[in-house]
Amino acid sequence: MLPIVAWRNIWRSRTRSLVVIGSIVIGVWALVFLLGFFRGQVNNYINNIIENETSHIQFHDSLFTEDYDVRLFIAQSENILSELQERPEIGSATSRVIVNGMLSSSNAAQGVMVKGVHPDQEQMTTGLYDKIIEGTPFDSTRRNQIIISQRIAEKLKVKIRSKVVVTFQNTDGDISAAAFRVVGIYKTHNRMNDELYVFTHIDDMRRLTLLPDDAAHEIALVVNEFDSTDVFASRLSAEYAPILVQTYKQISPDLELFNSQIRVNMIIMTTIFMLALIFGIINTMLMAVLERMKELGMLMAIGMNKLRVFFMVVYETLFVSLLGAPIGMGLGYLTLKYLHYRGIDLSAWSRALEEFGMADLVRPVLDSESYVMIATAIVITAVLASIYPALRAIRLKPVEALRKI
Repeated sequence: MLPIVAWRNIWRSRTRSLVVIGSIVIGVWALVFLLGFFRGQVNNYINNIIENETSHIQFHDSLFTEDYDVRLFIAQSENILSELQERPEIGSATSRVIVNGMLSSSNAAQGVMVKGVHPDQEQMTTGLYDKIIEGTPFDSTRRNQIIISQRIAEKLKVKIRSKVVVTFQNTDGDISAAAFRVVGIYKTHNRMNDELYVFTHIDDMRRLTLLPDDAAHEIALVVNEFDSTDVFASRLSAEYAPILVQTYKQISPDLELFNSQIRVNMIIMTTIFMLALIFGIINTMLMAVLERMKELGMLMAIGMNKLRVFFMVVYETLFVSLLGAPIGMGLGYLTLKYLHYRGIDLSAWSRALEEFGMADLVRPVLDSESYVMIATAIVITAVLASIYPALRAIRLKPVEALRKI
């Protein structure tokens, strides 16, 4: 009976109830949108790092990542790569020769990390060719070709078909230098990577560094099931010991830290929104109680006990809150669905975003766990917001309340 009475009570002042429900709808919609936008930015950052730098899993010699010594290579890497490519868990894989060196032109010099790659495998793994903004991919009939970033090209003042010299150390410990012709200029959304990496054909780097024909310093994998990365990496580590097998989290621990910090920020933001919402609901329900003091006094005078009055006000608050929350969450879900498909263009701030390794197109998204968190927070908020108005209602003395004008 009490829920029915409470439901009718909230519609006695239709305008006030609709205003409160509307404010809840807007607040919840805004919260869902902001959380989805932040999550989209995090995914944007993580995906860029995985695509351009770490992949999902990498193989190295156990000591290679300490100082990138050219002599610390994986022997028979091509056989290992062939075995990995046959596994159904792996979407793509590639091997690389990685050498620290100096890239110089007649105008300037730049410290770089040279990646000798298999062109087709690298394209499948990182989409290297898709990032080329000027020039062409490698020509398999020519030697000593190099793809550099737009930033490096500007610093060295070179362009397509310019010649540059790469100086590096070979496996004998001698300093070698080789001339390369620029065939392509690429650009990513990560400034630091663009200023560091240049790409050549893996056969050229093996020949120039005196590495064996099947040697590589790195094998990078992209898995089909992202959530199974850790488990799959553990299996590979056991199978290919003593080769070091690492996931993107181990290679770049800041990704996991960044992800966990965003989760904390999302909880803090939800709490702030709920605190703002709770005061609005308390204010409205308190007004409703004060306006009905005479009515509540009459109900208590004819026998309605304080507990029933308390729960009647609680039901009213819950109904108002739970009417607005699903609508707000539904609108938020539809908004994120649309914006995830279209994307939010932040190209006006692209230079600033590149400093943080983020693309200028953000696709907002929110997982089911976040929706559950928001729904739980709204229920808790509604319950807490109902307590003070309900307590004010049961503190009324029937005789005094009936005398109120």
